[in-house]
Amino acid sequence: MSGIDTVPAWAAGRLAFSTLGCSAEPVEQVLELARRTGCHGVELRCAEGEPVAPDTPTAALREIGKRFADAGVEPICVASYVRIAAPDGDPVTDLLHHVEIAEQLGASYVRVFGGRDGQADPHPAAVQRLGEVARRIEGGPVTVLLETHDVFCSARAVAAVLAEVGSPAVAALWDAVNPWRVGESPREAADALAPWLRHVQLKDVHATDDLAPVLPGHGTVPLGQILTELDGLDYRAWLSLEWERAWFPEAPPLDEALGAFRAVLAAHQAAE
Repeated sequence: MSGIDTVPAWAAGRLAFSTLGCSAEPVEQVLELARRTGCHGVELRCAEGEPVAPDTPTAALREIGKRFADAGVEPICVASYVRIAAPDGDPVTDLLHHVEIAEQLGASYVRVFGGRDGQADPHPAAVQRLGEVARRIEGGPVTVLLETHDVFCSARAVAAVLAEVGSPAVAALWDAVNPWRVGESPREAADALAPWLRHVQLKDVHATDDLAPVLPGHGTVPLGQILTELDGLDYRAWLSLEWERAWFPEAPPLDEALGAFRAVLAAHQAAE
C-alpha cells in the first residue's frame, strides 16, 4: 500500500482501526486484516451481532484476548455505546460492565459517549457518574475515555467534564470530526484536550453537514492540521481510522481506506 515505508516511526507501530469498518466480521478476519495492513491495534465495537458484545461470556472474551495476543495485535479499546449522562437507564452499572469486558480482553480503554441530543445540561450527570466509576476503577488496568461526540461534541465540553472529574482513570478520546464540525479549530481542540488525551480517531467526510465517509485525504477534514497539532503535543499513543462502513455500506472497503490513511500520514511526514 502507498506510504507504508514512509510512515513516521512513531506512527508505524501505533496504527489502528475500528471494527466499525468491518462490522460483524469474525475475529480471524479482523486479525488477518490487521496483519495485511500493518496495523498493530484494533478498536472492538461492543454491540449485538459483533464478536464482542455486552453479553459475550467471560470465557469467550478471554479466548478472543488470547487470539489477539498470539497475533501480536492489541485490542486497544472496547467501543461501548454507554451514554454516561443519559437521562434513563443505569449508565454507571453499564460502564462498569464494559470495564470488566475490557479487562477480560486485555484492552486498555473503554470508549463512552455523553448523552442524548437535546437533553438539558448533561454536564453535572457526566461528572457525577464518571467520578463514581473512577473511584471504583482507579489503579486498575482500564481507563475510561469520554469521546468528543453527541452532547459533548466539542473538545471544550469534554475537557470541562474531565477537569471536574479529576481522575487519571477517566481521559479523552478525540474523534477528530466532531469538534471540527461544531467550529473548533484543530489547535483549539488539541489545546483543550492536551492534559487528558489518550486516543485519537481520524476519518474524512464530505462536509460539516454531510458526514458520509470519503477516503482519508479526499474530503474536507483538516487531517494535516490535526496531525501537526498532535506533533506539537508530542502525541505517541494510537492513531485509529474510524471507517463508518457499518452506517454507510456503500463506502469503499476498510483495507482501501487504510491505504489512503497511510498515504495521508506519509504526506504529512514528507511536508515536515
